[in-house]
Formats: sequence, C-alpha cells, structure tokens
Amino acid sequence: MGEKSTDELLKILKSKKSYAEYLREEPVFYTGSLEEELEKLTEKKGLTKAEVIERSGLDRTYAYQIFSGRRKPARDKLLALGFGMRLAIEEMQKLLKVSEYPVLYAKNKRDSILLFCLDKGVSLIETNELLYEMGENVIE
Repeated sequence: MGEKSTDELLKILKSKKSYAEYLREEPVFYTGSLEEELEKLTEKKGLTKAEVIERSGLDRTYAYQIFSGRRKPARDKLLALGFGMRLAIEEMQKLLKVSEYPVLYAKNKRDSILLFCLDKGVSLIETNELLYEMGENVIE
C-alpha cells in the first residue's frame, strides 16, 4: 500500500488514544528542506534558477541565497519565486507548507486573488496588477 494522504493520516491520528499508537501506523513525515523543494520544482518545470529569479523579480543575490538555503524568505518572496516558476495551486501550497508558512486560503481576499492567478497561470506582473486593482498589497 502506498503513502497515506494527509487527510488519511489526520483521520488515523484522531482515532488513536495515544501518539505512540499512531506511530505504530508508520506515518511518513516530510523531511525535506526548502532548498530541496525549490530545486525539485525548478527541474520539474524545466527552468534554470536564473529564469525563475528573473520572472520572480527578486534581487538576484537574495534569490540565490534562498535557493542555497542561506536565507529563509518571507512568505511574499516565496510566492514571487512560485509565480516565477508558474506553479500550479497544489505545488504552491506544498512549497508554503515546506516553508512552514500558511497555505493560501480562499476565504482571505488577497489569497483568493493569488489562487485565481495561479489557476489561470498568469505572470507575477499580471497578478500584481490585479492585487493593486483590488486594493490589496502587491507581491514585492
């Protein structure tokens, strides 16, 4: 049997009387790092780091420090990289989880705009234009 989904693991976790009992189910915990996830996504998208950085609008030195793991980016900087890679919603959500940031939440106006733009595959510039038009903070 394959790896259990997050929902399945949560259901199992809630059904157990102790955490030790839950561990007997041998859940697979995520152990990767942000830099590993960025590398994986960059390769998956067939992009170079330089292309992602250019599309993200981030300072080149700062972005390379994020890719190398020397700096932990703010949530918006990570979103900029995600838009630079043209991530799908699920990919962006995973990147945010790996970074221990809140995932995009459809009931939050700004996040719903970001989700809409990710779904439509628009650029960071177009996303920022829509954010601005809607009175929300742009991704800088």
